Amino acid sequence: MDSTLIALVSMGFLGAVFAAGLAVASKKFAVDVNPQVAEVEEALPGINCGACGYGGCSSFAEAVVSGEAAPNGCPVGGSDVARELCRILGIELDGKGQRVIAQVLCKGGQEEAVEQSTYQGPRDCRIAHMIGGHKGCGYGCLGLGTCVDTCPFEAMAMSDNGLPVIYEDKCTGCGNCVRACPRDIIVLAGDEYGVHIRCRSLAKGKPTRDACSVGCIACRRCVKECPVSAITVEDNLARIDYDLCINCRKCAAVCPMNTIDIQDEKPVLKKKRSEV
Repeated sequence: MDSTLIALVSMGFLGAVFAAGLAVASKKFAVDVNPQVAEVEEALPGINCGACGYGGCSSFAEAVVSGEAAPNGCPVGGSDVARELCRILGIELDGKGQRVIAQVLCKGGQEEAVEQSTYQGPRDCRIAHMIGGHKGCGYGCLGLGTCVDTCPFEAMAMSDNGLPVIYEDKCTGCGNCVRACPRDIIVLAGDEYGVHIRCRSLAKGKPTRDACSVGCIACRRCVKECPVSAITVEDNLARIDYDLCINCRKCAAVCPMNTIDIQDEKPVLKKKRSEV
């Protein structure tokens, strides 16, 4: 028999044997896939940003179906996706599916904050922070735009005054900017809240005033004026509890440093936000 023919027959036989073996193995070691996982993954945004704490939408979908993760754990999808996942799973939403957006808690731009040196290193806030920063305030925004660079939705930009600006209609609350900021200046807050204390300085009144014209000096006027006790002062800094705030704006009216910012388009809340 021709050697070429023998080789072809041998290869064909071996291929058949291997195919049969793979077929048996695939049946024996097959893993049952819950069809809900695919349905949940289909309902997710599909951008694999990792804001949920998992490696991607597929991993999050598996965690949701198994009960390891809550259906409202996707900050990008917000309440709409949370409701859809609950529908798929046949459960009720627990009220935490409120949409959140990023808020920059600093108003100390180039015009307001004193610069103690000229920064000439890489344009990365994390590097600048490691060497102490170039602004007189050791807690304020460094203005190098690292948060903007990490936003996958073009929901941020740097202003002419050297501060990041949030485009709320584009913000998904993914939290990338929050994690990128070395000074914890950016937080996520419910999109219905329109009163923000835009300062993170823990310095006492005089050092804060010397470093920034709009820094919080912990005078406590806002605390006294707030009708729902949503503001407290800790470590020389006024802080607002968004869950208590009703957007009354009374605190902003008495702030002598213009630290408290209000968004006029957001209405006064008659009561604490209702559960979804």
